[in-house]
Amino acid sequence: MKKYFVYVIELDQTVVEIRKFRNKNPNYISGKACVYVGQSSRKPILRFEQHKEGYKSNKYAKYYGMKLRPDLYEKYNPIPTRKDAKQIEEMLGNNLRKQGFGVWFN
Repeated sequence: MKKYFVYVIELDQTVVEIRKFRNKNPNYISGKACVYVGQSSRKPILRFEQHKEGYKSNKYAKYYGMKLRPDLYEKYNPIPTRKDAKQIEEMLGNNLRKQGFGVWFN
C-alpha cells in the first residue's frame, strides 16, 4: 500500500528578503527559522534531493533549501492517504507560521 510523507526543509534566512515570501509571513519573528513544508509519496530525504536537483521543485526549496528538519515533521509520518498528507501539510505549515516561523507551503 502506498504511503505519504510530510517534510520540512529549513531555508536560508535570506529568503525573507523576497517580498512574496514576506507577505505570506506577516508575523514572522526575526531570527526564527524559515521553512518549506511539503508532502509527497517519496521519503523526505529523496524529496529533498529532488527539490535541490530541480525535479518538480519549489523555487524556495531549490534555491534556499539547506537541510531537512525531521524534528518538525517525523511524528506525522507515514501517512495513509494523499488527502491526509495534504491536510497535515497545511496544518503543520499554519502551526509553524503561528509560532513565528517563516513558512512556505502549497
